[in-house]
Amino acid sequence: MQLARSGHPVDMATATEMGQAGLQGWREKVADVVSEPVAKRAPLEEDQVRAAIGALFFVLSVMYVFKTVTGVVRQARA
Repeated sequence: MQLARSGHPVDMATATEMGQAGLQGWREKVADVVSEPVAKRAPLEEDQVRAAIGALFFVLSVMYVFKTVTGVVRQARA
């Protein structure tokens, strides 16, 4: 068990749990369909593939928000 500096236990999510947290709605359905065949061909577990897909969708969402905000700022300055 990992302890914080205060000596209290730290309940941290694993990278796999964090990656899978964003899989909801149609993104979860995509991960459900893709994860098993990819896991059979790659040296990864199915939950690791799902986590990678979730992380990919998260990064794409961040990029979309960033581009939208920069576009709004650019138009406001023009």
